[in-house]
Amino acid sequence: MFGKGDKFFDLLEASADEARSSVQALVRVVKSSSAPPTLEDFVFSRRKEKRIAEEISAQLVNTFITGLEREDIEALSTSLYKIPKATEKFAEHYIIGSQHVKGVDFVRQVAMLEQATDVVLAMVRQLRQIREIEKIEELNDRLQYVEGEADKLMLELLRDLFSGQHDPLKVIVLKDLYELLERIIDRCRDAGNVIKHIALKNS
Repeated sequence: MFGKGDKFFDLLEASADEARSSVQALVRVVKSSSAPPTLEDFVFSRRKEKRIAEEISAQLVNTFITGLEREDIEALSTSLYKIPKATEKFAEHYIIGSQHVKGVDFVRQVAMLEQATDVVLAMVRQLRQIREIEKIEELNDRLQYVEGEADKLMLELLRDLFSGQHDPLKVIVLKDLYELLERIIDRCRDAGNVIKHIALKNS
């Protein structure tokens, strides 16, 4: 059915996999209690993701027939690129404020990020069987659930943050980091919405 468009599925899957890799790098950083965090892994993922996005753009120019509409391929590529970009932004702020976040547990947040990027990758892979709209909707519902749980956790964390029990500078640093983590989840949600839109158009 898709013919020459197959290359775009490969590239989009590589992009989604790179988004997941950037979150896995984040997990390693926040769980590490020994090695000082660095930006190297995040910069690498974001640059690799950018190269994939550029390759998709170049292939769109050079390919006459595509399995998906060109604007849909571009929209999904852009939304996937924003995930490692947001992840790198969190890493930058985390490293800058590292002296203020010692002992702070980010495990629940990053676990949700892992779930979200796993679902996004599964949704991108499902585009090869785009007629199976029920599967894509099921995955998107799971992604929406993760985002909802992340919102609940955000409110819980903010309630504690503004309880008056914490140093004001620590409050500022943590509020910034919590909001950046929420942004990564939102970027995953946005990618899921694009995929669902594409599936509905082609069902």
